[in-house]
Amino acid sequence: MNIFSLHPIRQQTDEQLMSRVGAGSDAAFEELYRRYARRLQGFFFRQLGGDEDAAADATHDTFLRLFEARDRYAEGRKVDTWLFTIAYNLCRNRYRRNAYESDLLATLDAEPVATEDIEIEMDRETLHRDLAAVLNNLPPHLRLLFSLHYEEELSVPQIATILDIPSGTVKSRLHKTMTIIRKELCEYKSH
Repeated sequence: MNIFSLHPIRQQTDEQLMSRVGAGSDAAFEELYRRYARRLQGFFFRQLGGDEDAAADATHDTFLRLFEARDRYAEGRKVDTWLFTIAYNLCRNRYRRNAYESDLLATLDAEPVATEDIEIEMDRETLHRDLAAVLNNLPPHLRLLFSLHYEEELSVPQIATILDIPSGTVKSRLHKTMTIIRKELCEYKSH
């Protein structure tokens, strides 16, 4: 009996799926794509200046690189960290190739609002717009850290692995980023 047949594909861990991808399973690759494509596309959308086509292309390229490197997957390595390392490198290469740093766009879905809540919603929209402006003015390496930690919800060790820097550096840069954001948005403290 094959070890992979013990659990339905949707119940397998990312690492089990990656082992199956290495063994040639298209179904496992499709499941990884299902789990991560939307998240990666959102990451690329924010990092590549809100360009949907570029985000879709970069997402495709990430999975292509993952597939091409499937035989080099180190068992036990976290797949999400590996995917975001590939994604980060694609962004970095794109920045170099285009000789510019992308603007970060904060995209938040607006919820329907009752008439009596319109003032609260206007305050919220103003805050989101101001936060987007602050993020846009951050140095690119701090925008990237903010995105990986607060939007993609990656841990400090995962970010350290992706960026190939010490965890302490990640922590100090995140602290610096939040200090800048708090300072720029201090007018919202009393609200």
